[in-house]
Amino acid sequence: MRQLIVTEFVTLDGVMEAPGGEPTHPHTGWVSDWFGPELEAYKFAEMVDAGALLIGRTTYESFAGAWPGYEGAFADRMNSMPKFVVSRTLTDPEWNNTTVIPGDDAVAGVTALKDQDGGPVFVNGSATLVHTLLDNDLVDELRMMVFPVTIGAGLRVFPDTYKKTAWSLADTVTFPSPVRVEVWRPVTTSAG
Repeated sequence: MRQLIVTEFVTLDGVMEAPGGEPTHPHTGWVSDWFGPELEAYKFAEMVDAGALLIGRTTYESFAGAWPGYEGAFADRMNSMPKFVVSRTLTDPEWNNTTVIPGDDAVAGVTALKDQDGGPVFVNGSATLVHTLLDNDLVDELRMMVFPVTIGAGLRVFPDTYKKTAWSLADTVTFPSPVRVEVWRPVTTSAG
């Protein structure tokens, strides 16, 4: 069984939207003041460890529109690794090594992906997909790279729900920037 790891850039006030320059937010590109070689090396190590990338359609369109034009080891990894996109509308993805998981049955599709052999499946961005994964207890690990900035409104990592989930802090990494990665795992309890 594959592990599903959600790894996100997030502001101190919990916003994950538009970290890299997407036109959807007035404070787009909020990671740029703190992103440097150490953070890039951490994100590259994640991609090297990943067996596959799982993303939603909006993130797919952003990534597929950018990564094929980049060069270097990070771009080579992103472009060559197996990718799965959850979508109700996309049927014929153009980005290399991309498979569509039908969005009308995303939970079953992601569950089947997790049941396969292979390395961990990483999720980047993809707020709507992440909400679905969290609501259906499909996330095995949550890595939040917390940036020392608040931007108010925007899409957040956790869905607006009354669902309660306990999490255990598994690790932290603090960079000189002072961006910090918090690694969380859901606490499972046994009944009886």
